[in-house]
Amino acid sequence: MPAPGADRSRPGPAVPSVLEVPSVLEVLRRLDSGPRGLTETQAAERLAAFGDNTVPARREASWTRLFARSLRDPFTAVLGCLGLVSAAVLAWGTAAVILLLVVVSCVLRASGEHRADRSTAGLRELVAATATVLRRADDGDGAAPPVVREVPVGELVPGDVVRLGPGDLVPADVRLLRASGLTVHQAALTGESAPVAKYADDSPHPAGAGVLGQPQLCFAGSGVASGSATAIVTATGAHTRFAAAHGPGTGRPRASAFDRSVHGISWILIRFMLLTPPLVLMANAALRGRGLETLPFAVAVAVGLTPEMMPVLVTTCLARGAALLARTHGVIVKRLPALHDTGAMDVLCLDKTGTLTQDRPVVHRAWDPDGREDPEILHWAAANAWWTLQLADLPAADALDEALLDAADEDRLAAYDGIAAVPFDPVRRLATVVVRTPGRLGTHTLVTKGAAETVLERCVLSDDDRARLSALAARQAEDGLRVLAVAVAERPARARDYTPADERGLTFRGLITLRDALAPTADDALAVLTEQGVTVKILTGDHPGTAARACHDLGIPLAGDAVLTADRLGRLHRLDGPDGLASAELAELAGLVRRTTVFARCTPEDKARIITVLRAAGHTVGFLGDGVNDLPALRAADVGIAPRDAADVARESADVVLAEKDLTAIAQAVGAGRHAGGNIATYLRVTLSSNLGNVIAMLSAGLLLPFLPMLPAQVLAQNLCFDAAQLAFARDRPHPSVLHRPMVLRPADLLRFITGFGVLNAVADLVTFGVLALALHGPGTGDDEALFHSGWFTENLLTQALVMLLLRTGTGPRGRGPGPVGRAAAVLTVIGLLLPPSPLGPPLGLTGLPAVYYLLLGAVLLLYAAGLRVAASRGERRLAAGAAPQGP
Repeated sequence: MPAPGADRSRPGPAVPSVLEVPSVLEVLRRLDSGPRGLTETQAAERLAAFGDNTVPARREASWTRLFARSLRDPFTAVLGCLGLVSAAVLAWGTAAVILLLVVVSCVLRASGEHRADRSTAGLRELVAATATVLRRADDGDGAAPPVVREVPVGELVPGDVVRLGPGDLVPADVRLLRASGLTVHQAALTGESAPVAKYADDSPHPAGAGVLGQPQLCFAGSGVASGSATAIVTATGAHTRFAAAHGPGTGRPRASAFDRSVHGISWILIRFMLLTPPLVLMANAALRGRGLETLPFAVAVAVGLTPEMMPVLVTTCLARGAALLARTHGVIVKRLPALHDTGAMDVLCLDKTGTLTQDRPVVHRAWDPDGREDPEILHWAAANAWWTLQLADLPAADALDEALLDAADEDRLAAYDGIAAVPFDPVRRLATVVVRTPGRLGTHTLVTKGAAETVLERCVLSDDDRARLSALAARQAEDGLRVLAVAVAERPARARDYTPADERGLTFRGLITLRDALAPTADDALAVLTEQGVTVKILTGDHPGTAARACHDLGIPLAGDAVLTADRLGRLHRLDGPDGLASAELAELAGLVRRTTVFARCTPEDKARIITVLRAAGHTVGFLGDGVNDLPALRAADVGIAPRDAADVARESADVVLAEKDLTAIAQAVGAGRHAGGNIATYLRVTLSSNLGNVIAMLSAGLLLPFLPMLPAQVLAQNLCFDAAQLAFARDRPHPSVLHRPMVLRPADLLRFITGFGVLNAVADLVTFGVLALALHGPGTGDDEALFHSGWFTENLLTQALVMLLLRTGTGPRGRGPGPVGRAAAVLTVIGLLLPPSPLGPPLGLTGLPAVYYLLLGAVLLLYAAGLRVAASRGERRLAAGAAPQGP
């Protein structure tokens, strides 16, 4: 028999109104089994044929594989090309330095991700250890009675008959043969937080519920909340719905926000790198008659434009942030770039259960028939819950009964003496207990509690009163509350057993409303996420009223189209079609999705499509999920987030693993991502604008001067000093304002930024040429050439030190010391001033400078610093006003 989840076709107009599920007899025939189970020989043969009942394990990448994958990083490719070009022109020193940077970056990244993989592997737990199964001995004629025994879950095969009880995990996909009061938790598959009633019924059921909603079927990964059942195994191992996520397509289908940013920036660098050497060669050949002797200089200029330390600094920033999260908050970042994406996240999608609310209800109010609060009704309901638990021999109270007992006065419960119980049945949707009437001998009181409509049907009421009370219960349910009705009846004491037939002629006492208990940290975490500029959207399989109630209790504003059921977004399913949506339709749909806060009645595919629309609208989207039903959304998001106790497949598909399903940890991860992203963005702004300015100045000077403006060795020495100093950005603390907005690396915005500041830097360099001409009374001799090289070398390092200080992310008052960036800038300044006249200067072609040059250079630097500060302040004001894009 095929696995009960095999048909996953999208609903369409031709879908029938009911879903035909094979009868018990048909299932037994197809599986060649019976109610007494398989023989040991049959089980062994099927185990050999179908394999172990285990979910296929995903193979972990080795350190070597991770290292090789790091080599495919675009920045690493840029450096590799530069290394090859350097080797081609016999610049072995440059090629060796570049190779070292590539190796260090790849080692850091592979080691960090390998460490995260090992941490994730340590979280894996078996879904279930053993199962209760009926097996028969091989006696030849098949008459041997079945024996109930425990077998490892991995040895279950299709056709096995298993028994389920409270607390058991469903070990495979099964079809119920018999059931008594069975309810199961299948949130890991459907997202529904409340237990779902299951029963062995051959009648067809509405197709809208899907296969997972059919009451005759239970699936691996779900757990028994109450009741008991006997079932036949229909699918095991890789054929279960739980394991379907391990099939083809488990990889991330789209590039993340970080991947897109890196790709765009890399192409900017590649274009500049490829364009610069030919320009240098052609300009020098046309205007100065120089030939291939300028090729080393041209390559040095291309190297100078490229941020050689980029892979090392990015990996260091992300690795430090990931290590800090793991150490202080138990958050595991499985892919280092995912930390940047977490910082860039501006929309977080999640289910409400376990994040905004706890997976348990609490009593909201107790209403009398006139709609007034009456605590006496709560005591009757709690008495029903208590004596049902005691007399029906249940292992534990269900969640609703626990809520009633928690809210009731224990001393009042002692006044009721239980006699009998008719336990809850998912068909009747009622539970009744019989207690001795307090103060009246010879009288028993029936206390009935259950679904409002079924209780009201059994009460003595006028049609108007019944309609009024039904409407009251419906209004409470529409507000997202769970509603229980309570009724009582006095009967003469008797010894005969009580049955459901006695639940007639009841007196209605009132309604109990319950709501989901709020997560203790949700309110504070939502406030932090709001300050960080992260919009929270709820994607749930629950009723829209239930989700809206949680939002109301937490103070999340809802207005207009803020609450929608997924079926109202009728065009979502067309995203999967071959033609997709037209741009106008997609824009309209994106606007609706942007305005909506709560998406209710979502299927797993709906969640993934909503995230796809948000990403298409330019948002960086995170998704928090913990079940098999969340896998499509986890893969569709820029950042997939799962708690440690999530289903194995969800945890392995996630990019970030939390110690607990807690929004506070996500807010901490966002802060760490913004910290790392802010430092990376600052590094890019500083190094690229400074490098571009130097390249423009070098090209201009090469055309104006009768000699090379700087020797290749001097260019490389300058770059080495500057790049080493900028490693301090990996340990910098960006301005607190960085934490309040998503930090996205946008290539177009970065290009605009570095062009403006690069031109400013080039102007400062060209003014320095004039200063050098004034100080040296005009170049023309060999000594003047060395002085020019030394003067420009010093000016370059000093202007780069200024850029490091003034273009940091957020340049307002910090109320603290200079920090690592300030100290690195100071060291860079000392090198610029002392290296030319030192013994190390002559080997590089440098020499001491006259005192008047330093005075004139100081004036140039003051003007340059003022220009930088004015330009940086304007950029900050634009950003604060929302006119500038987020991040560079």
